[in-house]
Amino acid sequence: MKNFLKHPLATNLNLDSQDAPSVHSQIIRSKPFLQKIYHEWYQSILLNLPDQIGKKILELGSGGGYLKDFVPDIITSDIQQNKNVDIILDGRYLPFSASSLDAIVMVDVFHHLPDVDKFLKESIRCLAEKGRIIMIEPWITAWSAGIYKHLHHEPCLPESERWDFPDTGPLSGANLALPWIVFKRDQNLFLDKYRSLKIKEIETDWPFVYLLSGGVSMRTLVPERSYPLCRRIERLLSPGMKHLAMFATIVLEKE
Repeated sequence: MKNFLKHPLATNLNLDSQDAPSVHSQIIRSKPFLQKIYHEWYQSILLNLPDQIGKKILELGSGGGYLKDFVPDIITSDIQQNKNVDIILDGRYLPFSASSLDAIVMVDVFHHLPDVDKFLKESIRCLAEKGRIIMIEPWITAWSAGIYKHLHHEPCLPESERWDFPDTGPLSGANLALPWIVFKRDQNLFLDKYRSLKIKEIETDWPFVYLLSGGVSMRTLVPERSYPLCRRIERLLSPGMKHLAMFATIVLEKE
């Protein structure tokens, strides 16, 4: 069944290869249902950007995404060669001067960073006052934990006592639980360690629509026209989202 549901373009794809971002881009743009999710994610990023005029924004790990369609002046980046990005960089070593960025944004990237301590320290250095880190990431709840642990190809280790993991590859190296660990389970430690960053918002959502989309590795399970109904049902579930959410929009602000 799993082989049947696998997206043809994702079959036998090496996630750490230089072809992976291009293949993921093809998959996203070929799946209208999944595109609608990305559109909502990108709109959420736009709504949370700081108010400064002439904002200088870095997208970390642009990969196969297309946020540049929504923010033409954004600096797109990736850790490996990718013809669709402006700059190749490692999030642990940002090539920007102090206080030069107004925002750092990312989708499904933080949980791939093998050393978030270095990334957060570099972000603090590079962000201007009131600058923001905006990310959309997997989130651990009673519902999502089992799905991520048993149905997702990336490691999910909510019991990990560490904030880092072996640097095995750009996409194969991961801990899906990392955003939840840092910003929820170990929130007091985070706030004490990075006192110039405050958690402005954590908004949880998406209990099942992303599953129905199949993401970038599986086929879509429902027709595009069902998307508005699926999202209405998800919104009706909002009172129980702390138990059901699979993703979170996390906004940090430099004080």
